[in-house]
Amino acid sequence: MKKGFYWIMAAQFFSSLADNALLIAAIALLVQMQSPDWMTPLLKFFFTISYVVLAPFVGAFADAILKWKVMFITNLVKVAGLVLMLISVHPLLAYGVVGLGAAAYSPAKYGILTELLPPQQLVAANGWIEGTTVSSIILGTVLGGFLVSQAASGFLLGLPGLAAVGINTTPEAAILVITLVYLLAALCNLRIPDTGARYEKQKTRLVALLVDFAHCTKVLWTDKLGQISLAVTTLFWGAGATLQFIVLKWAEHALGLDLTMASVMQAAVALGVAAGAISAAVRVPLKKSLSVLPLGVGMGLTTVALAFFNRELLPDVQLHFWVVQLPLYMLFAYGFMVFIGALAGYFVVPMNALLQHRGYVLLSAGHSIAVQNFNENVSVLLMLLFYALLIRLNLPVPWVIALFGTFVSVSMFMVILWYRRNQRERDWTQLIGEPRHEEHHS
Repeated sequence: MKKGFYWIMAAQFFSSLADNALLIAAIALLVQMQSPDWMTPLLKFFFTISYVVLAPFVGAFADAILKWKVMFITNLVKVAGLVLMLISVHPLLAYGVVGLGAAAYSPAKYGILTELLPPQQLVAANGWIEGTTVSSIILGTVLGGFLVSQAASGFLLGLPGLAAVGINTTPEAAILVITLVYLLAALCNLRIPDTGARYEKQKTRLVALLVDFAHCTKVLWTDKLGQISLAVTTLFWGAGATLQFIVLKWAEHALGLDLTMASVMQAAVALGVAAGAISAAVRVPLKKSLSVLPLGVGMGLTTVALAFFNRELLPDVQLHFWVVQLPLYMLFAYGFMVFIGALAGYFVVPMNALLQHRGYVLLSAGHSIAVQNFNENVSVLLMLLFYALLIRLNLPVPWVIALFGTFVSVSMFMVILWYRRNQRERDWTQLIGEPRHEEHHS
């Protein structure tokens, strides 16, 4: 890999680390405000809505200036969102500003890979990026849980000068630390080199941008390769966003864990995703990326099984690992989480790489990622709203989990049938690597 790729990974690591720590801190802030349970998944809703609303514009923005500059600016926007939280703006609104930065960051983050690296390195690069991202999810989730714990907050709030600047509560102290992590990510952005890629002057009129975005969306959804990979990643990211909250709720209901310990359960899922992503990067070449589709069905079925698991199913046995004592049910729970994550990581990395490559062939780096983000985040919004509704209706947690897992499995099975129908029409694996369509002008 080129040297610049490692600075991209570093910037992505710290930005994602802060994103995931912030989610836990923001949940703690809502708890402190005694907000209702159904408001918690709306944090992600407000974060994600920027991806949908800004999708027609962020692709052009990412292609209009150097992508490292886009990443630097958008990390500073995230910092602005945290400052709003610290000055008592409602967490949902402030978290929405952080989402604004994240929405503009994403096309640059993924688009720069297609500019910097040749197609044959994209699966491996995505494996490393996903592995790095998932490592940051693990550490960020644990960091967020640690920062809202009594031990960490006692230390942070005891530091001289914090009370003088209005930092008086556990969530506020956590948010201040997370702000410093975002600033570190912005510094890493400054080390990313110019890839030399340049695009035609981007459209600036609203109507022209919307028409161009609609055209790009149509191109990807009508392409035989693009439509399958886009359908899978759209489903995956909607399911993944909802799974974050389901794991927290399940850990509370089935295992009796508080927010700090439940965040560690989230980290176990992320560990599995990292293992699956790295394995896919090594074992699955771009031309065989669609062979992993059945694993999506398996992930859904495993999630259904999770609905029936709780601490009473296993004997109350304490296991000793060096100086750590762990109940048997916790060991099984961690194993469950890692396995679900591994299935997810193994099948999403090849899909991401295929979609990025096909989008770059047909469109451009920034525009194709913007289309991907739009579709994936519409899915996130719809699934989060549905999940919030189920919680608002007080549906039992096992029912919620079982419905979620069933939906994922059935949807993935339908995508497999769609893929097989396309296969019968044409041997379109030959499409991988076709020359880019020069007639498209961004």
